[in-house]
Amino acid sequence: MFHWKKAVVIVTAAVLALTGCSAGGSGGSAGSSSGGTLTLGLITPVSSFSAQGANWANQSPPMQAVYDSLLKAEADGTIVANLATDWSYNADNTVLDLTLRSDVKFSDGTPFNADAAAQNLIRFRDGTSPNASFLVNLKDAKAIDDTHVELTLKAPDPALLTYLTQNAGLQESPAAFTNADVETVPVGSGPYTLNVGETVVGNTYVFDKNPNYWNPSDQHYDKVVMNYYADSTSLLNAIQGGQVNASTTIDNTTLSQIEAAGYTLSPIENNWWGLIIGDRAGTLNPAIGNVKVRQALNYAFDRDAMLKAFADGHGTTTEQIFPTTSPSYDEALNKTYSYDPAKAKQLLAEAGYPNGFDLTMPSSAAFGASNFALVQQQLADIGIRVTFEDLQVNDYITALVSGKYPVALMALQLDPTDWQLAQFSIDKNATFNGFHTDDPTVQGYIATLQTGSQADAETAGKALNEYIVEQGWFAPWFRPELNFVSDANTDLTVQVGNSYPYLWNIKPKS
Repeated sequence: MFHWKKAVVIVTAAVLALTGCSAGGSGGSAGSSSGGTLTLGLITPVSSFSAQGANWANQSPPMQAVYDSLLKAEADGTIVANLATDWSYNADNTVLDLTLRSDVKFSDGTPFNADAAAQNLIRFRDGTSPNASFLVNLKDAKAIDDTHVELTLKAPDPALLTYLTQNAGLQESPAAFTNADVETVPVGSGPYTLNVGETVVGNTYVFDKNPNYWNPSDQHYDKVVMNYYADSTSLLNAIQGGQVNASTTIDNTTLSQIEAAGYTLSPIENNWWGLIIGDRAGTLNPAIGNVKVRQALNYAFDRDAMLKAFADGHGTTTEQIFPTTSPSYDEALNKTYSYDPAKAKQLLAEAGYPNGFDLTMPSSAAFGASNFALVQQQLADIGIRVTFEDLQVNDYITALVSGKYPVALMALQLDPTDWQLAQFSIDKNATFNGFHTDDPTVQGYIATLQTGSQADAETAGKALNEYIVEQGWFAPWFRPELNFVSDANTDLTVQVGNSYPYLWNIKPKS
């Protein structure tokens, strides 16, 4: 998935410039049989075609078209072989050995081997991708022989295998590393090659079937066209006009119109929305340092109303930031905080704030002005007087990750592993632990996630989830549905932990 840049995409997708892109390709009947053309809708253009700088999430389809990854994730997140056919760790999980295929060539004819894999791993770690920190624990990667590469880690990383199924594991021809056009002309070993002549950068990307691809079972089409749509109106027009076979969506309020156009909805809940209650030591606002105040914030919100207002009712209310696919998820925790303004006022009084208190929060047009008004009203009902400071979306994100506001509205990803989620949102050094709260109990559970046995890690994950819910580290409201849509000629399977189905799971209907 994505680090914080993914969150930026979530909150800005509906407010991008209202300049629609015309859809290329024949869309509607393109996927009627094996072969033919698949036309996909994208809501973000390609940032870079260099594997070193590759994005993921909504940019995974073009990356998967041209590149193979070392490992592969099934739709449910299960890790299976790909360019690496076998893998094993040493006793303390600080050395990972990968056995590689010997029959793969890049599209420029360069053989794929262990030296290429090692170079790509080091290059990604030191590169410009927003997810370069995926390999922060990678100390070194070296070829043992042509089909064996050894990864040495600074510390165990329970998410490393998952990272190797994503952009951290993409393999590019070393001969292309120094090409002047490395950002725009990818040279990989993937199922397709970029048709540079038919591609309009930032608008339409065209891919031709790679005739020499080692795994033809993943090639479901002769050509794949990916069109970028900057706003929900242009995307809806393309769908209603049958100009795309399948697409992610931007605005849940358009779903009924999309269904009326004959498209099937495939929902997945990959994010949570709510408040980050970050100032847990009361550094900026002493009230937030009191656990009863943080609990009061959780009792203050009508989660059903928030789901309706923010996501048109499409999603599931929740009181925890762990996904349902996590072994740490506990349905019982969703009964911790009912909507109870009277209880919230009682807790504020017990904490020493019988008349409430003043709270400064950031706002941004990307979330919608009416949504902030609802947050303000729900908190006013328990005596908390909110003043908003309006920020541009990039400044908003920067403010959150640098601890500029004690409480903030945010939408964050639901990572596929507990370790990833902890490193993203909870750990003292996590991206969205902007105040770097260093709680010994929390850090102890996270340490067990990193180094404990599977059974111990699962026990620690459950305890961690329960602890941060009770301590009010966050005030989650709901998991919104992200809907991927497909026409009558196209089958697909949504991907756990990613905002876009993986390319090989989009197929013609038989």
